[in-house]
Amino acid sequence: MSYRPQTSSRRGTGRGRGKVHHEKAKRKGQKHRSGGKYLLEKSEASTFKEVVEKTLVGLRNLGDQIFAFSPFSHYFDDWLLSLKNVLSEFESNPAIKMDDEFVKESSQVIADVELVLAERRREEVVLEKATRRLAYQNNLLVQIDTEYVSATHKLASKRNSEIKRLTRRVHDFEEELEEASQMKVSIFSPFARRTKSHETAEVTRKLDAVKSELESVVTAFKVEQEKLHDEYEKRKQPVTEQVRSLEKNIEGLDTDSSLEDRQFACEELVNAVKALLQRKTPLQ
Repeated sequence: MSYRPQTSSRRGTGRGRGKVHHEKAKRKGQKHRSGGKYLLEKSEASTFKEVVEKTLVGLRNLGDQIFAFSPFSHYFDDWLLSLKNVLSEFESNPAIKMDDEFVKESSQVIADVELVLAERRREEVVLEKATRRLAYQNNLLVQIDTEYVSATHKLASKRNSEIKRLTRRVHDFEEELEEASQMKVSIFSPFARRTKSHETAEVTRKLDAVKSELESVVTAFKVEQEKLHDEYEKRKQPVTEQVRSLEKNIEGLDTDSSLEDRQFACEELVNAVKALLQRKTPLQ
């Protein structure tokens, strides 16, 4: 009798175990791939939200940015560039699924704020010119005041000198008149009496003339002073009116009028990003 190894049953058993092992491995592989896909989607969702949050923070920071010094328009170009960079980083990120609606909305906001800031720039140019005119007018006021004070002092010096001269003459004639009045003459000498009377009358005449001249000089200087003041006011009034008008026009120059416009633009972009977030979800 010949011997034949009975291997068929073991082979069959081996094939069965291999099939079972293969099915388990297959299911395990599917489970592993399924978990990897979930982790990937979760990671993508996390990245998407991080990008959105970073963009929102950047937009809000730009909306709250305050320009320190006038002219504020010098900051406009850098601010617009920063705003466009924030949007560019957001739109170019692979985690973001852009759509036409967001592109249209954001483009419109950028165009609008550029127009507004251009208008603010033109307004600042006008205000800067007004500021230079105001400085010129203020200097002109100082010049008018200086010239008036100088002319007034010159006139006062001339008046005081003239009044002092005439007052001294009045005093001299008054002393001379006093001496003439006290001069004693003999009652028995008609010539002496006539001489005294004549001298007294002559000194009195001269005294009255000097007093009259003094009054005339005082009046003349008063008239000249009033004339000088009228000319001063006539020169000063229109300049003062221009100064007041210019001050009123530029009273807001030290205030950044673009702040509200920039805040509004950034808030509009924040709303556009939020709307995109609602329309585009990575887990879809």
